[in-house]
Amino acid sequence: MNPQNPQDPNLPQSPQASQNPQTPPAATVPPVARFARARHGAGHRRGLALESTGLRRSLLAAALVAAFGAGAVLHGGSELIEQAHAEAPAVTPAPARIVTPDFGALVERYGPAVVNIQVEGTVRTAAQQPQIQIDPNDPLYDFLRRFGLPGLRGRGGPAPDVVRGEGSGFIVRADGVILTNTHVVDGAEHVTVRLTDRREFKARVLGKDDQSDIAVLKIDASDLPTVRIGDPARSRVGDWVLAIGSPFGFENSVSAGIVSAKARTLPDDNYVPFLQTDVAVNPGNSGGPLFNADGEVIGVNSQIYSRTGGYQGISFAIPIDVAMKVEQQIVAHGKVTRGRLGVAIQDVSAPLAAAFGLKTPHGALVSSVEPGSAGEAAGLEAGDVIVALDGQTIERSADLPPRIADSKPGSHVELTVIRKGEEKTLKATVGEFRAAAREAGDEAAPGQGRLGLALRPLSPQEKRGNDLDSGLLVQQASGPAARAGVAPGDVVLAINGEPVNTVAQLKERLAHAGKQIALLIQRGEARIFVPVDLG
Repeated sequence: MNPQNPQDPNLPQSPQASQNPQTPPAATVPPVARFARARHGAGHRRGLALESTGLRRSLLAAALVAAFGAGAVLHGGSELIEQAHAEAPAVTPAPARIVTPDFGALVERYGPAVVNIQVEGTVRTAAQQPQIQIDPNDPLYDFLRRFGLPGLRGRGGPAPDVVRGEGSGFIVRADGVILTNTHVVDGAEHVTVRLTDRREFKARVLGKDDQSDIAVLKIDASDLPTVRIGDPARSRVGDWVLAIGSPFGFENSVSAGIVSAKARTLPDDNYVPFLQTDVAVNPGNSGGPLFNADGEVIGVNSQIYSRTGGYQGISFAIPIDVAMKVEQQIVAHGKVTRGRLGVAIQDVSAPLAAAFGLKTPHGALVSSVEPGSAGEAAGLEAGDVIVALDGQTIERSADLPPRIADSKPGSHVELTVIRKGEEKTLKATVGEFRAAAREAGDEAAPGQGRLGLALRPLSPQEKRGNDLDSGLLVQQASGPAARAGVAPGDVVLAINGEPVNTVAQLKERLAHAGKQIALLIQRGEARIFVPVDLG
């Protein structure tokens, strides 16, 4: 390699560059590159002078060392000649060049598989708007109808309002199977799919899945362009991604960004480990594909976090493996079935880990078990920490619902739990998820004296009303419990997994507790563990 023309051997070089190492004419170099090359040239000439000076000094040092013996040190002026065997200073390698994907080639290749979806439905507003009874034969009727007077009706009663919307989708099978979001086509009476070549097709909704927000459409066509399905598990935070869709009706719009985070859990979406990106996604992008740099679809754009209704730098996509499982079930069976344990879970925070005797915060903390559920049959109890499912580690509570959902109802799974500091193995027969049933996490917990709570036992009526056998009603909250979020009206059920039926029993549990405890409380119909720092 020519030291006067350093090249990165890992970067591709043009034939002209390999044959002629001289700097190309400035007119062919972009402004930034010209500036960088000019500085490089000046530094190179200056480097030659320094290099020759350094050579002379090295020869002098070698001669002096030879005269005075190895390890000799001479002082002369401000210079210091050290040991002859001292190592040369390490050369810092040049930073790797950041290369962006060829987005243009990606869009050209897979853009035709992205479609625009237009929906139409009707909504009757008779109960919301005043009605004006006018005979259709009256000359004023056409005039008022033309200018859209609300509530106008003739002899036939109130006419329904037509509601229109649009979104995006993409073709996954050449015979016309299309994926989009459930919320794009929900309530639609007519669905029209428009391709990039301007062809339009009436679409049938083969099925919808509210839990994943994935819908499957079918159009009567063949030999259609399709996308290539990727593996979202291989994507990394920081990887380039690209979205194609119809934001605000602007069809086939392209935006790019990076993966910001993985496995995000959003409120009411316990079965989807979302991909978070900073790709510009707006209304109309819903249902469109999220591509990686290799041109593979790794997600379905679904939601944004916004205080304005538009893009604010945070968008979420459903991992494509989740979407394809839904597509396969809907195409094959017309519906989606999921497994279910019937337990409410929450994350294990550092204070909760300390309270339950865990070395590190991990696993899914069971805050309640539904009577008659698969979890109850397996022997799960409130206060158990599920740390593994079939030998696979559960790091966060969000890891458990998707894995259980993927299990076939009636199949058997093995749960590894930590109960009162001891590891146990439980076997469960997976139940079936019903749309009315939900698997989630819940709310907070208390104590007295050290806790700062005024408590009383529940009355028989309160027990029946809350379907409880025991518990202590919080009348006033202050101190550590109040700071932890415990409020009047909460019902304290247990401390560190030990049930409490009386105030005296609660005091006894507190006397043997450490500085951090976990209170199980019921708030409304929800149960959660609340970590309380007693100080």
